[in-house]
Amino acid sequence: MIITCFGRSARRSVAIAGYWLALLAGLTSAPLSANTENDLAGEFAFVRLQYDSYFRGGFGYGPWSVDFPDADRNFLRGVARLSHVRVMPDPIVLRLDDEQIFEYPFIYALEMGRNGGPYFSPPEIANLREYLLRGGFLLIDDFWGTREWDAFASSFSNIFPEREIVQLPPDHEIFRLYYDTDGPQMVPALGNPDNVPERDVDQATVHAILDDDGRIMVLINWNTDMGDGWEHTYHPRYPTQYANTAYQLGINYLIYSMTH
Repeated sequence: MIITCFGRSARRSVAIAGYWLALLAGLTSAPLSANTENDLAGEFAFVRLQYDSYFRGGFGYGPWSVDFPDADRNFLRGVARLSHVRVMPDPIVLRLDDEQIFEYPFIYALEMGRNGGPYFSPPEIANLREYLLRGGFLLIDDFWGTREWDAFASSFSNIFPEREIVQLPPDHEIFRLYYDTDGPQMVPALGNPDNVPERDVDQATVHAILDDDGRIMVLINWNTDMGDGWEHTYHPRYPTQYANTAYQLGINYLIYSMTH
């Protein structure tokens, strides 16, 4: 298996078949452990996208920082516990105009419907287009209802105005790449144990922007909050079933991003 290296100064390919075979072979259904050890020289780094919103206000540093850093660190622990992947102990935060994004094939973003949606500068738009077309994968999580969808879609149309956002069917391979899930799942926020819809849409759907070969470049979780499932893994009032779903989907998405 050949995985493309993203560095601008070293546009080369490296064979890492053994690494990803170990990942696939090592995933188990074992429960998560709060004492999982991380590797200082890990092979997988979790990159969170820092972005500006059209309107400022609330959410600490901005909507991009919601659940940070606990969700990111717990997901890294989950990947380490449920697979043989060596992970970096701490998440990385990058902006799209940072050239380092080309060193990482997986980027996570969330709350992109808040505060009027994300605002991307021309350099950020150019970098994100190139990153995705060269094989990068952007996972967007945790925004709810038609109002937030409209804000997100309006902003994101500047990235790929020539490509439509498509809805993925429940039997798409990404939902069964390792864990056999039932397709899109509504993962609730803390304080919503009955999983009541947060806005005017009562079910989760997953959407995507595809490249010319049908590869998912951008995966869009709508009406679900995997980040809270990761963040509150050990919270006594967060239902375990939803945390488990968040990890199963997240690991499926991770494996897809690194093998397509």
